[in-house]
Amino acid sequence: MPIPQNIYYPKELSWLSFNQRVLQEAADVNNPIIERIRFLGIYSNNMDEFYRVRVADVKRKIYIHLNEGELEEAEQTKLLMEHIQEKVLGMTKDFDRIHSNVVKGLARYNIFLLGEEDLNNYHTQWLSHYFKNKILRHIAPVLLNKKVKLVSRLNDFATYLYVGIHKDDKAIAYATIEVPSQNMSRFVVIPPEKSRKKKYIILLDDIIRLNLESIFKGFIEFDSLEAFSFKMTRDSEYSLNDEIDESYVDKMSESMKQRLIAEPVRVVHDSRMPNEMLKDLKKRLKISSYDSLISSGPYRNFKDFIGFPNVGRNYLENQELPALTTKDFSEYDTVFDAITANDILLHYPYHRFLHVTEFIRQAAFDPSVKHIRLNIYRVAIQSRVISSLIDAVDNGKNVTVVVELRARFDEEANIQWSKKMTDAGVQVVFGMHALKIHSKLCVVSREEKGQLIKYAHFGTGNFNEKTAKIYTDFSLFTRNQALATEAEAVFTFIQQPYRRQKFQHLQVSPLNARTKIQALIRQETQNANEGLKAEITLKINNLDDKLLIDDLYKASQAGVKIRAIIRGMCSLVPGVKGLSENISVISVVDRFLEHPRVMVFENAGDTKMLISSADWMTRNMDFRIEVGCPIYDEDLKHRIMDILNIQFNDTLKARVIDKQQTNHYVTRGNRKNLRSQTEIYRYLKALEKGKNVSH
Repeated sequence: MPIPQNIYYPKELSWLSFNQRVLQEAADVNNPIIERIRFLGIYSNNMDEFYRVRVADVKRKIYIHLNEGELEEAEQTKLLMEHIQEKVLGMTKDFDRIHSNVVKGLARYNIFLLGEEDLNNYHTQWLSHYFKNKILRHIAPVLLNKKVKLVSRLNDFATYLYVGIHKDDKAIAYATIEVPSQNMSRFVVIPPEKSRKKKYIILLDDIIRLNLESIFKGFIEFDSLEAFSFKMTRDSEYSLNDEIDESYVDKMSESMKQRLIAEPVRVVHDSRMPNEMLKDLKKRLKISSYDSLISSGPYRNFKDFIGFPNVGRNYLENQELPALTTKDFSEYDTVFDAITANDILLHYPYHRFLHVTEFIRQAAFDPSVKHIRLNIYRVAIQSRVISSLIDAVDNGKNVTVVVELRARFDEEANIQWSKKMTDAGVQVVFGMHALKIHSKLCVVSREEKGQLIKYAHFGTGNFNEKTAKIYTDFSLFTRNQALATEAEAVFTFIQQPYRRQKFQHLQVSPLNARTKIQALIRQETQNANEGLKAEITLKINNLDDKLLIDDLYKASQAGVKIRAIIRGMCSLVPGVKGLSENISVISVVDRFLEHPRVMVFENAGDTKMLISSADWMTRNMDFRIEVGCPIYDEDLKHRIMDILNIQFNDTLKARVIDKQQTNHYVTRGNRKNLRSQTEIYRYLKALEKGKNVSH
């Protein structure tokens, strides 16, 4: 049966539905109050990236269609932009309402988020002193005139105050002040005047507003001053120039500058900003009809609220789940002994990421290790992984590191890391200009009894100590020589793309991943047509590739039972009679960011299971280097299925992805309350204690 064309949910609107699920966590009164305000920060940070990347892309497509005379396509894209703006405005109202409720909730725990109108004389005097001694040194107003190009002066990641300067009957003059949250905490705790029970917090924005006169006094004449917050979000895209004599690093450094002067795609401002001031701001920023102008509450850059301090009791935030040490490593003298005994699967943040850093640390000084190969997409600011790689060079090892310079918003850090490693003697490879390298591979070659034995790591997440504490991910360590040899061949492909590589076991984008996945789906379809048991289980972050969606639709039509956990975008529309009635999709949003990619195919009883670095998106299939690795160990297969089943049984944090993506929570019915992330921790903890558990 042919697939109709109107059954793909727009990926941009689907992404907004995902961020709406994050906003639901901020609204959930069952979450600790500090976590609720932090979820507002996560929501805001997500929205910033959405505008930098996805809305900017929609805006570019409108201009491209208009320039090429594709009027129908241009109108369709304009309509999508209108739908985006409409949905964002609705979510912004929800955000402001939830923020107000959370602030009231904090007060019930004697934590008061103060505005200027809430201050008494003691607060005002203390803040005046604090401003002069701690903040003023970081303040550098920009007085606006015809020569100042405001767009090029603004930092995309900063909050600004737009200052109106009034003097007699003269025209209002304007200035901008950047809130210096890069130099100090955005949140200032005011020492108690009397009761130590009550805690008072005020934002830098309000402290600056409170002390405006001391900034300008003596430099310009004024009768009165007023200031309102705003922030601008730019298009994050950039292009590489084609100068042959420039190195790739130099090109990337140059292209990063383009981002600093890119056009705005969104301006958010304090809804109290006077019309005359707003009109001046719009004129200076050259806001077009395709840009989003959003009025909201008095504070911008809520992303800083991710780090909102808990100045109250411990129970006001999530209690730590101590990361588990796995006996699969701890019962052996070396990591190599452990991996030789069995394939090892780690699940972060439930397991300690220390096992990964220890794998690389031991490889760095083990006399038997000859070569370490690793690829980097994002790493921590203080990376023990990179420190160990440099130690390995000092110990005479060959070390090859593939660095992806175009990891969005980590480009600058990766450029610096690549220079540091090159200076230390690491062979740094930048890969191909046309393909981002997103795989999570490490291969250690070790001489054992006259043979070179390879140990491989396949991951769904980055070699990043920081994100491993808040992202859920899988890591597989194996001594399987077939898998490890093919992992090494991925590095050869990156360095020598003209040499043909054959991958029998691995799914490698863009070489064979799409065709292998399609073959697996179509096999399930054939099995269903032949009356055999046919099922597909998926866990991925995003699904927008129409070719793969079409294959899933056809499988559903044949009777294949498909269930999926999709955290973010889902362009597939489940539950449509005659098309996708055999497909069910949920999304789990909780304290940890769900990040693993897993695919399971029934295969007529001979289950095939893979973990992967790739989402089911066109970019991941065709324009990135990604690696999917099969799980061959039966015990590990059962463990992963148990973990997936726990999530499919979540009755507290799972939402149903339906035709309209309305984010209804899964109906509990007569089932017990089950919060999957907490239950997975208990399950793994019991496994480490040697208990038999199953779900």
